[in-house]
Parts: sequence; structure tokens; C-alpha cells
Amino acid sequence: MLARILALDFGKVRTGIAVTDELQLIASGLTTVETKDLLNFLKNYLEKESVERFVVGLPKQMNNTPSESEELIQPFLQKLGKAFPTVPIDRQDERFTSKMAMQSMVAGGMKKKKRQNKALIDEISATLILQAYLNRV
Repeated sequence: MLARILALDFGKVRTGIAVTDELQLIASGLTTVETKDLLNFLKNYLEKESVERFVVGLPKQMNNTPSESEELIQPFLQKLGKAFPTVPIDRQDERFTSKMAMQSMVAGGMKKKKRQNKALIDEISATLILQAYLNRV
């Protein structure tokens, strides 16, 4: 049975989510959920879909040290591991994803009003994290 890889662009308020197809070739944005609802969302999703692993963005400063958001991500990673003990968690450097998400929306001709939709930026960022992960493995 083929399974998807699910990526998270974890944020204090919202988390962008992206998944691969079952062949793990293509990364697509899935949605953005409020972070407080994230574990419930993932439980429901994993009841319907087979997920082989989680990829969580790894925020770093330009000098390669962890950014302050990492302090928020660490407790979440522990909860994620407890909630889904059989699903491995990988990390992927996410340094340029928000900037790239914005650039891809501009390049795609998206109207300014839609580009200001932070939830959409989070979802595209999750997709970029997942695509970078796929390119790396």
C-alpha cells in the first residue's frame, strides 16, 4: 500500500499543510488549519489516508542557528510523536519558503488581495518544504 508524505509549515497561529500523491512524486498544498486544531485535523486525516511520514519545517536563521520559532515547534513535535508513534518525523530547512511562496504567487499572476491571504502563504510554504524534502531524499 502506497502512502503519502505530509508536510507542516508550523506556525504559532496557523499551520500550512501539504501532502504528496501516493507515489510521493508531487507535493500539493492541502490546507491551512489553526494550530490549536492541528492534532485533531491530523487524526481525522490519518483515519482516511495512509501517511508514511511527517516532514516539519526547520526554521533557521541565516547563520544556521535555530530561529526562535523552533522553541514553539519542539513541544509540538513531542505531541506529534506521542499522537502518531508509528509515523516517523523528518525536518526540512525552511529558510526561504515564505519568500519563495510570495514570489511564486506573484509569478503565477495572483492578484494582490489574494497574495495577502496569510493562510494561502502558509499552505504554499508547506508545499515548498515538502518539495525541497522530496528533492533531497
